[in-house]
Amino acid sequence: MNYTDKELLERFMDKVSSRAKTFIGYPASSEFDYSELYPLLKYCLNNVGDPLVDSHSDMHSKYFERDVISFFAELFKAPVANWWGYVTNGGSEGNLYALYLARELYPEGMVYYSEATHYSVQKNVHLLNMPSIVIRATENGEMDYEDLRETIQLHRHRPVIILANIGTTMTEAKDDIVRIREILKTYAIKNSYIHCDAALAGTYLSLLDRCRFDFTHGADSITISGHKFIGSPIPCGVVLVKKNYKDRIGRSVSYIGTLDTTITGSRNAITPVFLWYAIKKIGKQGLKERAVRCLELAAYAEQRLQEIGIAAWRNPDAITVVFPQPAEKICRKWQLASENGFSHIICMPGVTKQQIDSFVDDLMDKANQQFLCVPEYLSYSIN
Repeated sequence: MNYTDKELLERFMDKVSSRAKTFIGYPASSEFDYSELYPLLKYCLNNVGDPLVDSHSDMHSKYFERDVISFFAELFKAPVANWWGYVTNGGSEGNLYALYLARELYPEGMVYYSEATHYSVQKNVHLLNMPSIVIRATENGEMDYEDLRETIQLHRHRPVIILANIGTTMTEAKDDIVRIREILKTYAIKNSYIHCDAALAGTYLSLLDRCRFDFTHGADSITISGHKFIGSPIPCGVVLVKKNYKDRIGRSVSYIGTLDTTITGSRNAITPVFLWYAIKKIGKQGLKERAVRCLELAAYAEQRLQEIGIAAWRNPDAITVVFPQPAEKICRKWQLASENGFSHIICMPGVTKQQIDSFVDDLMDKANQQFLCVPEYLSYSIN
């Protein structure tokens, strides 16, 4: 069937509005309202270059970006007067930047990351042409520290670059960088770099003082995703690094009047304002309360699933609930991420008890599972 441009757009808007009601399998908050900022969309804003250095053009939002970076520097206990960062397009860019920095510091370094690590890391390692070794993961998704210990011992002549997960994709497992630092100390590794991919869990764990991955615990860099726990209609993130490391790679670009210290040239200037707005509007205490609600909802979801005989479980302090993969039609309706026979739901801000109850009802109603498919009008694609 052929549609006019207007009809196609209207159908797309209907699809998004409807499918948002059953979006519980991926880590993106829906609890935000940036309508007060919509007038900004009339302008072409660009945060080109270093966020701490204003450019020749005033059409940027670096003032807000600096506030956002400062918020996370305090949250992650960054070393005083020795931190730097910027608002990225998301966690993957933050991982790429940290690995790039580590490569410049230790050109002969070996990258270690677990098999449960986000797919972007393998891609980033390939892009940067860095040697790497994949470490086994335990059943809950955490790095196997004994395998790490044995592998580092075999390559102890090389600098060590660790990619630690603070919330793996499927099970939200957290690697313990305190234990990792102990392993490095055991083998007298003098040159090392630890990056923490805290895309999902980093913000809420730090707000609740339940982290073992900040700069005081031994991190050299940390990245988070802004569209996950805080929420944004546009994917974004924040990367934080030690300033003395970053200073090795920056260079001046005369025609923009600033330093080239980020991955991209032109950078999104809207998302820093979104993040700043949310942080100021909700406040640190409000964000803590949001984190508590998410954990309580995850406990509720885990309990509801167990009550109907489903072997659901969570890692400690996780908002991700893991369970055996249900029928394909249920996975499609509720947009569940699935891998190796397991699926999960993520109790992000905006997910409600009513949604959890409705999901559980669908799992129980086996007689109707044959009807739990995505309606045709929601499954069209735009070529």
